Amino acid sequence: MLRTHTCGELSKANAGETVTLCGWVNSARVSSKIGFVDLRDRYGITQVFITKDIIESCRGLHREDIIKVTGLVKARPENQVKGTGTLEIELSATAVEILKKVPELPLEISGDIESNEETRLKYRYLDLRSSEMQKAIIIRHKLIKAIRDFMDSEGFLDIETPILAKATPEGARDYIVPSRTFPKNFFALPQSPQVFKQLLMVSGFDKYFQIARCFRDEDLRADRQPEFTQLDVEMSFVEEEDLFDLIERLMQFVFKQVLEVDLKIPFTRMTHADAKKKHNSDKPDLREISGDKFAFVWITEFPMFEWNEEKQRFNAEHHPFTSPKPEDIKFLHSDKGKVRSRAYDLALNGFELGGGSIRIHDSELQADVFKALGLDDAQVQRKFGFLLEALKFAPPHGGLAFGIDRWAMIMAGKENIREVIAFPKNKDAKDLMLDAPSVIDKEHLDDLHVQLKK
Repeated sequence: MLRTHTCGELSKANAGETVTLCGWVNSARVSSKIGFVDLRDRYGITQVFITKDIIESCRGLHREDIIKVTGLVKARPENQVKGTGTLEIELSATAVEILKKVPELPLEISGDIESNEETRLKYRYLDLRSSEMQKAIIIRHKLIKAIRDFMDSEGFLDIETPILAKATPEGARDYIVPSRTFPKNFFALPQSPQVFKQLLMVSGFDKYFQIARCFRDEDLRADRQPEFTQLDVEMSFVEEEDLFDLIERLMQFVFKQVLEVDLKIPFTRMTHADAKKKHNSDKPDLREISGDKFAFVWITEFPMFEWNEEKQRFNAEHHPFTSPKPEDIKFLHSDKGKVRSRAYDLALNGFELGGGSIRIHDSELQADVFKALGLDDAQVQRKFGFLLEALKFAPPHGGLAFGIDRWAMIMAGKENIREVIAFPKNKDAKDLMLDAPSVIDKEHLDDLHVQLKK
């Protein structure tokens, strides 16, 4: 390693040691006789004292230049100590090596993040250096680690599912990938691992989870991205209460581990009908019906179907694999608006954090739901024949999924999920840094048997 320590590691306990640090110049004040450099990395900032003997090697240092410093750790006098850790010491440099002189920066790197978002996304690799962005990404890391630790302790298996899959109707447009080896055929990127996790229940893996990548071609807003990450969970032999208990304990564990916040459980519950009636929302913000900084609420008994005015037909409110309430099955074909589902969402501070349902594990009922959605036998067989066959062997099961990006956004105190994603797309679903999507040359399109309309 080029360094012996990080810029946030040293304290007065290291006084008298000779160490080497590497990092970015956060600020530099160099005169003809002495100089001071605040050296930064993601761990912290260390003040470096430059003596007259090596001052020439530090001439012309600018912010964000990358340097290597070797020197002696000295404890600051008591009257100069401003805090603990690196604030207790300074590094008296004996050698400074400039590893990289950088040109003028295209954006301001600061905790205030003053640059406009377009510039920040174009130069994301620089924007990620800001203390605010690094804090947000670290919170996301801690969130995911806490999830994995808890799920492992509960006996869940982390199982990956395919990215190249089959197009299924889940509420948004699919991103499709043309197949070179099968002309005129396409893969679809999964909107969620829904089908696969149900198949894993058939396989006997009764406790599954995954930090899953998902893709939806839909109009964007502050809390949406075309590609996103979710915690995906499925369990066999469960009812709603089992899943509520699991997730409430998960949230309690995560918030304690990441933010040192103690959540009170069980969470508030209300039916979808009551939420719409009392709050005119299916994701009400209850921070004012609680006084809590983080106010969770379960929304239950969602409608099974929603009316699509544009297409003049019913769609699945969640997805077509959601089980209807047993007492409402009789309305599947006669009065779809009356059918309630065994679906549930968890809202936090006015945001839908995620949700799920008890699934249909009866292949005949699943086929009936497909018919209620207007799919004929041929369509059902073509799109879901494999699933109907698998459900003949399925145990009762249920699950849910939570948006990691939105979850991290709330925990980091941000208002936009792009602030907790390392390399996000902009509001038009474009990657300004890579300039993607981009034009593909004709030779590549020919390999894929794809011809563009004029």
